[in-house]
Amino acid sequence: MEFRTTVRVREHHDLLGHSDRVLLMGSCFSDNIGTRMRQALMRVMVSPTGTLYNPLSIGAAVDRIIDGTPVEGRDLVEHGGVWNSYDFHSRFSLTDKDLAVERMNARVTQAREFLADCELLTLTLGTAIVYRLKSTGRVVANCHKQPSGLFTREMMMVQQVSDELSRVLERLHRFNPRLRVVITVSPIRHIADGLDRNALSKAVLRVGADAVCNDTDCIYFPAYEIMTDELRDYRFYAADMLHPSDVAVDYLWQVLQGAYMDDRAVQAVARCERVSRRLTHRPLGMGGAAAGRFAGDTRTVVNNLIAEYPYIAETPIIKDYLEQ
Repeated sequence: MEFRTTVRVREHHDLLGHSDRVLLMGSCFSDNIGTRMRQALMRVMVSPTGTLYNPLSIGAAVDRIIDGTPVEGRDLVEHGGVWNSYDFHSRFSLTDKDLAVERMNARVTQAREFLADCELLTLTLGTAIVYRLKSTGRVVANCHKQPSGLFTREMMMVQQVSDELSRVLERLHRFNPRLRVVITVSPIRHIADGLDRNALSKAVLRVGADAVCNDTDCIYFPAYEIMTDELRDYRFYAADMLHPSDVAVDYLWQVLQGAYMDDRAVQAVARCERVSRRLTHRPLGMGGAAAGRFAGDTRTVVNNLIAEYPYIAETPIIKDYLEQ
């Protein structure tokens, strides 16, 4: 007897290879899956301009990356002694204006180079609610905790979502014709405007994404549906009751592997995850000789893995280890 409904995910086992370069953009769910991919020693770039929530801000970030549009000092606004960009997450905000501009532009350059040679892009839509700066009418990706009176708030329409996604996909495929794209709706709940508005927002995103995926070769991954139906229990949420717990993210990562990777790629993920855990393991109670043997064994394991999967030498975890 089944005590839950399982969400069916359309399988595309040739969609994602372990050696593929993967760019993840959008809601912080991208960070969750990106973290798992890093632990699997995959070549990934996550949220190059920071966390983005609505389709218009995601589209603007893609435009900036493709065009290589630089950030200029006049684009930044100061608030509370910190310089911010309305197009970047606060992780790029600094008290030094010039340094903030430099960091943002360096990231855009890196993202453009990565996207040009990328095999897979995931776009995670978080909300259909957008904030516009009253003085200019532009949609901002982040309000940076400025007074609410500076902004107007509006809900995107389904047609706006599908039009923007279609426009972005067209630009992406002109820039990198071999790029594969996955769209997903974030399972993270946005309750600042109430659960009723969150439900409406997710519905708008879901219908807009469906329209685009039906008209293109873009693929939809049902993270939202898995979280809200298959994992419909608060034990699968973090303490804030809004974000998926680590257990839930691990489950979504397993589902994604099963749907989009072939057996060889899944095996590579498992092997690399074991090595990644070994590299972060700090053995307790080992004497000098035992610690030395563990370090030597680890070096052998890593070298053997690099020999089999040479591309993992590009990943931050392996790079940091080799530089020790």
